[in-house]
Amino acid sequence: MRYPPHILEEIRARLPASAVVGRRVQLKKAGREWRGLSPFNAEKTPSFYVNDQKQFYHCFSSGKHGDVFTFLMETEGLSFPEAVERLAGEAGVILPAPTAETRESEKKRATAIEVMEMAAAWFEERLRSSRGAEARAYLDRRSLGEDVRARFRLGYAPNERYALRDHLAGKGVERDTMVELGLLATGEDVAVPYDYFRDRVMFPITDLRGRVVAFGGRALAKEVRAKYLNSPETPLFHKGRMLYNLHSARKAAHERSTIIAVEGYVDVIAMTLAGHAETVAPLGTALTEDQLTLLWRHADEPVLCFDGDGAGVRAAHRALDIALPLLEPGKSLRVALLPTGQDPDDLLRSGGPAAIDRVLEAAIPLSELLWRRAVEQGPTDTPERRAGFARTLRTTITAIRDETVRRYYRDDIEGRLRSLSPQPTRNAPQARDRSRRQAEPVSPRMTAAPSASMTASAGFSGSSHVREAMIAGTLLVHPEMASTFGDDLAELDFADSDCRAVMSVLLACAAEHRILDANLLQERITRSGLGEAAGRVISMARSRERAQLDPQADPAPRADALRQAMILHRQAGALHSELHEARQAFESDPTDAGWAWVCDVKERLATVLSAESEADLPATDPQTVP
Repeated sequence: MRYPPHILEEIRARLPASAVVGRRVQLKKAGREWRGLSPFNAEKTPSFYVNDQKQFYHCFSSGKHGDVFTFLMETEGLSFPEAVERLAGEAGVILPAPTAETRESEKKRATAIEVMEMAAAWFEERLRSSRGAEARAYLDRRSLGEDVRARFRLGYAPNERYALRDHLAGKGVERDTMVELGLLATGEDVAVPYDYFRDRVMFPITDLRGRVVAFGGRALAKEVRAKYLNSPETPLFHKGRMLYNLHSARKAAHERSTIIAVEGYVDVIAMTLAGHAETVAPLGTALTEDQLTLLWRHADEPVLCFDGDGAGVRAAHRALDIALPLLEPGKSLRVALLPTGQDPDDLLRSGGPAAIDRVLEAAIPLSELLWRRAVEQGPTDTPERRAGFARTLRTTITAIRDETVRRYYRDDIEGRLRSLSPQPTRNAPQARDRSRRQAEPVSPRMTAAPSASMTASAGFSGSSHVREAMIAGTLLVHPEMASTFGDDLAELDFADSDCRAVMSVLLACAAEHRILDANLLQERITRSGLGEAAGRVISMARSRERAQLDPQADPAPRADALRQAMILHRQAGALHSELHEARQAFESDPTDAGWAWVCDVKERLATVLSAESEADLPATDPQTVP
């Protein structure tokens, strides 16, 4: 079937080429591109390049070139529809059924693009006409002359209720189409739909191909409640997934390996005039995950430039919270705050391009913004306040999903926290000794044997192996579940040697077969000499839980139990690693903040263990286990 172009564009937008290609080719960053050995020819010197901005790969040794769909077709022998269906599933894009309705929908979409272009051209013409005199005067006051207006296709919506409607109707456009595209306002209490935009300077919003899909309008009248008004959501326009000016900014972003996000349309224009054509803006909303993903496709460390007032700082903090869970090695943000009371347009007019450059050069990393936000929330002049301050920061960084990035953030925070604790003076060794003596009662609590509840978890005793055996044993009996939990299983660490060995074989087998058969797995286990190890794993698992190891067990509860065990295992392992770090940090530098960290981790660990205890079914009498 023929897939609509906008569907293919949506898939490409959500799946960077390097992510798709990187599953088969080991890629390394090479300037603005990625480089690796050709998957098509045997070679020792890398000649295979991937460019996320242009959404393509090129192999110099073979001459092959294409996008993510072509790559799957070339490397896995898939047909085009098969490649589209697989990547659509990964991207979460719903594919239309190959029906006459689909073809009609695509035809309708093409018509909608034509209508939006007609509206944009009409707004431009209105700005140049006598009716646009006030709008031109406003733009002149903001130093947005004719060249700028033409470059950004600025326009004017006259203060008339039916002007655009009548113009488009005269071109044969149906009223329902205008309503669907957000050009007319309607509602239950509106007898006759009227122009959505009136008496506003118009800013066309384009998609990645430069086609007008929506508008933003700036009101000229002061008494209007909404100074800026965007098109509503339409079949062409999803404001949380698009960025203003991205089509024009992509080339400059690629050349400079950076991209800048500001708050509004005029801010984008001002930054462009200041020499930063790589500038974009969200569309009347706080930065979304989809928009952040778009930014990262064009630069590893986009710069977010916010106004320096309270609203701008709050916007920066919202962006911080959105970004933290998504951070990956090499992918972050920097934040630049403008002088209070000035936006980029004000700053450009008062200080010229150099003033803009100074603000961008002073951009701070995300970790610094995280620290500053915490500092601004209250004083840290007592041990209790410092402990609360430390706990807030540590809790915040748990949102970071990538373990490596989270660890480095934790190291950064702990280094900063140590600087908060009062340091003994060089001339007061007695005070230092007294401080250490006061900390001594804590040591037995830190070095004593773990409590009964703690020994029931991973990381401190052999009982952690029971949980590992439950996970591995369930999969040995029900190997078909590996296809559902494959990626998560591959990330688990197993301390027990038997579990680790059988899981290695199981995952390798699952990677080769879409649905893993029990007989096939048993054959592979036996051939690997792990028959006895598998038996020990299942026996250990049955000492705690029998139901889910029954071959006839109900699939839904079985899957829930396995999922819960994996979550608890991952959480317990991470917390034990953190507790070990916290103890080492405190023993080397016994501060209030360090001890608060130890207590905080132990509390979180106790919560996880409690959840595990509640999730367990009553244990079976070990004497009855066969």
